[in-house]
Amino acid sequence: MSKLSFRIVIVLGAVLLFFAGCTPRTQQFGSQAATPLISGHGVIVSDGTKLPLRIWESTKPETHVIIALHGFNDYSNSFALPAEWWSSKSITTYAYDQRGFGNSSVDGIWPGIQILVQDLYDVIEAVQARHSDVPIILAGSSMGGAVILVAYGTSPFSNVRSSAASNGVVASATPSVQGTILLAPAVWGRTTMSLLSRGILWLMAHLAPAAHVSGKNLYITPSDNIEMLRALSKDPLVIKNTRIDSVYGLVNLMDAALDAAQGFAVPTLVLYGDKDEIIPREATQLMLEGFGLSHRFVLYPNGYHMLLRDLQAKTVWRDALYWIRDPSADLPFEQSPDVRKRLSEN
Repeated sequence: MSKLSFRIVIVLGAVLLFFAGCTPRTQQFGSQAATPLISGHGVIVSDGTKLPLRIWESTKPETHVIIALHGFNDYSNSFALPAEWWSSKSITTYAYDQRGFGNSSVDGIWPGIQILVQDLYDVIEAVQARHSDVPIILAGSSMGGAVILVAYGTSPFSNVRSSAASNGVVASATPSVQGTILLAPAVWGRTTMSLLSRGILWLMAHLAPAAHVSGKNLYITPSDNIEMLRALSKDPLVIKNTRIDSVYGLVNLMDAALDAAQGFAVPTLVLYGDKDEIIPREATQLMLEGFGLSHRFVLYPNGYHMLLRDLQAKTVWRDALYWIRDPSADLPFEQSPDVRKRLSEN
């Protein structure tokens, strides 16, 4: 071997060793086996972890229960306003801080797809134990919608019970739900990203996984509710600076969610804003094509990404309520007869 070739081998070996020490981090299941249950202001999941939980009890005879999953870098408070309104309409809402976010944060470390899905199964199990005779609806905003897609669609992660069992968690069947509401679900998978974007993300996640990024200079408008956005910027539980490997983990989740849509059979209402600058319409269109025609879809011309907190948010709350009561009923918001075609053409 020539001296030049030897040097190249040494350099490549050093680079590989460097990357091996800089792999993206994820959280791990705990070793304690526990029966999922609601305890005070939290829900204990199957590895013994207690996730913060908020409950808005129905003020009238209860007809449905919603389990709500927040978006990336957000937490359960994102459902506070609609949940309070739904409580006066015979619906109880449970919203929990997903692992790694809100009050459950572990230094901003990405929890991993398996843990996010397992936690959802456990929360459903705990809520069903309290409401055994009441239909349960899942409502997921952005990342929360992606978790629901993976948990109930066709995906390698759609049943993680066996993986949990290997970590000391008792396995059981995937809990059934009556339906799901997906609000601007995070399905911006790699198939809709440029090759350059994918390459940069991979390099950064493996070169500097602990580096932090923010969205300050992206010039993206997540909502037209400016007062609400200002409040979020001051909320200490909303993550402002995100680890690169957490972004990498989110993209992995969005990949899995887009794939899972191909076999998603749970009755679903998909809500999307025509002015959404976070999840591209191309990605949403791909998801809808995977769904087929058996699910309801509403496109809000004046809607942004944060549909539940936009200025027209109450319209979204009302549509969700009507669909929960009767999935085949006309919704208060009047939409065009072929919104999927419109989404693909705009």
